[in-house]
Amino acid sequence: MAGLVLSGCGIKPFSQSLAIPTRGFIHKNDKNPVTLLPSKDPIAIFSSRSTTPDRFSKWEVKVSAPFKIPSIDGENSERERGERINSDEEIVKEEEKFDAGAPPPFKLADIRAAIPKHCWVKDPWRSMSYVIRDVACVLGLAAAAAYLNNWLVWPLYWAAQGTMFWALFVLGHDCGHGSFSNNSKLNSVVGHILHSSILVPYHGWRISHRTHHQNHGHVENDESWHPLSEKTFKSLDWMTRTLRFTLPFPMLAYPFYLWNRSPGKSGSHFDPSSDLFVPVEKKDVMTSTICWTAMFALLLGLNFVVGPMQMLKLYGIPYWINVIWLDLVTYLHHHGHEDKLPWYRGKEWSYLRGGLTTIDRDYGWINNIHHDIGTHVVHHLFPQIPHYHLIEATEAAKPVLGKYYREPKKSRGLPFHLLGELISSLKKDHYVSDTGDVLYYQTDPKLTTSQNR
Repeated sequence: MAGLVLSGCGIKPFSQSLAIPTRGFIHKNDKNPVTLLPSKDPIAIFSSRSTTPDRFSKWEVKVSAPFKIPSIDGENSERERGERINSDEEIVKEEEKFDAGAPPPFKLADIRAAIPKHCWVKDPWRSMSYVIRDVACVLGLAAAAAYLNNWLVWPLYWAAQGTMFWALFVLGHDCGHGSFSNNSKLNSVVGHILHSSILVPYHGWRISHRTHHQNHGHVENDESWHPLSEKTFKSLDWMTRTLRFTLPFPMLAYPFYLWNRSPGKSGSHFDPSSDLFVPVEKKDVMTSTICWTAMFALLLGLNFVVGPMQMLKLYGIPYWINVIWLDLVTYLHHHGHEDKLPWYRGKEWSYLRGGLTTIDRDYGWINNIHHDIGTHVVHHLFPQIPHYHLIEATEAAKPVLGKYYREPKKSRGLPFHLLGELISSLKKDHYVSDTGDVLYYQTDPKLTTSQNR
């Protein structure tokens, strides 16, 4: 039977391998120490009536054993602590083993099955309500700014109206995907009105954007913000390379992309004979180009009515704010994550693996204004889901996606934190290798040095 030792922290058993202390409890006024002999029931020592109560009332503990003694419990604790550390290390190693470029352990059908059926339902009346809301807001902002015509108001108007132009683009984008309604004619009419109003050729963009979705993550076949190969990157002249990777120029690229596409690709969104389109699509492309031209002519005519300066303030500057939003959002959906994301070529690419390299972003107050376009992963995999069901669909898909879903950093109010991620990405995501089938962005040190100057 193990002995006991009293301490300020309570009663602890000795290790079985240690002898019981020979020096016992000593009364302050007693010159002869009283040694307590071992008992089968150590607690009985304190409850025994054989000793006068007042002899125990002022006892102190004086033992010859050290104050801290390794115990069986202590050994077990050390062992458990060691096992816990090893277990934690195994968990960390397991997390480190995750390879974003590896084929996922689930199929597209598994994600589809996890999304509630009502998330696939398109409500044209609800979709039109967003159009009415946004168009009313655009007209109201323009009327208020023109009426006040105050330089304290104009900057606020430009920021608000540019954001609303971008919201119109997103609704037209839904028309292009067919997520606006099941009626293709309604989608086409609304899409042309919305996109033409902000100088986007609806069918030309719709077709190239479809190509982007069908080939996302493929180095050669992707259409939007795809990486340059090392050979193409090094063939660019200094000016082109600088403009592509130095702010603010990449955020002003969209109108030029519509006319001439990205480096390494040829064609125009306005040209029906461009290699962007197949012969059967030429009529649609021509229709959109005519609508775009009509809108451009209307803007030119308004210059003579209200004056070029007023048109610049009412339309010109908001248009470029809209372009910045478009380039910022589309770039960050495919770049700038803290972990390197893969790109593919050859047999390694699949629709699912390419779609899983997209990134969700949180835009704070802007989420509702631009119709939750930041919920981009599920949108890329299933573009037919209406924007007003994307959040619910994403939450339902997360358990299936697991680590292939990257939780976005939350924004407080306005998404200023995304500017840091944009700058960081432009400094390091420059090109990918000319060889290999699973690729990651590489950095040109010379370009990074020039950007830091």
